[in-house]
Amino acid sequence: MSVDKVETEHFLKQSIYLFCLLKLLNRGTTMSQRKLQQSEVQFLQEAMNADYSNADIRLREGEYQYELARTTASFQLELCFPDVKDIIRRLYGEEKANDIQFVRKIQTILKKLEKNNIVKILPKRKPWELQRYALPSFKFRDVNRNSVIFATDQQIKQAQDLLQSISAQYEISAVRLRNLRIRICMLLFAVGASYLMILWNFMQPIINPAVFILAFSVAVACSLMLGKTLSR
Repeated sequence: MSVDKVETEHFLKQSIYLFCLLKLLNRGTTMSQRKLQQSEVQFLQEAMNADYSNADIRLREGEYQYELARTTASFQLELCFPDVKDIIRRLYGEEKANDIQFVRKIQTILKKLEKNNIVKILPKRKPWELQRYALPSFKFRDVNRNSVIFATDQQIKQAQDLLQSISAQYEISAVRLRNLRIRICMLLFAVGASYLMILWNFMQPIINPAVFILAFSVAVACSLMLGKTLSR
């Protein structure tokens, strides 16, 4: 096999590795978008630690306001921020969630709850997504000064433990991803430097076999390591 053919094949391999690298990084971005953002983690922590919050409307079990707030709380205890269809689906089923008029009615009530300091509307992650809702506290005093509690101390404690565990996993994953990216960059640099060394060697009046063998061996070894790293 000629030197030119060998060199061409390894350049093609390098291109394939670079393509895989881009796919890996894109996959990492997509996955990270599904995780809780730092601002959302902070919001959950503040809501779990919050004392009684004053509400400017009545919260009575069986009424829309109460049931919507209670269902939002149930999502929050699962470390989720529901949109209007998530809330309707859990409360009334799939059929109601697909009823446009009913969805608009519930959105109007949720807007009323937001104006009366019971729910918060969170920023959208993507423009086409529905608005997401959250409670600033699990404990309220309504307009009649009645105490309304949407989660027990035990439920809040369990949610806090879960949140702490997930936050720790995020930190570990972030460290691993950072180390993986550093390793990939170092291997890419080594492969590129080896090919440059080979090209430089070919441009000399006399080709040094030792330099060629060394650079070629490094390029092959680093390419194999890069392929193994990308396949994880």
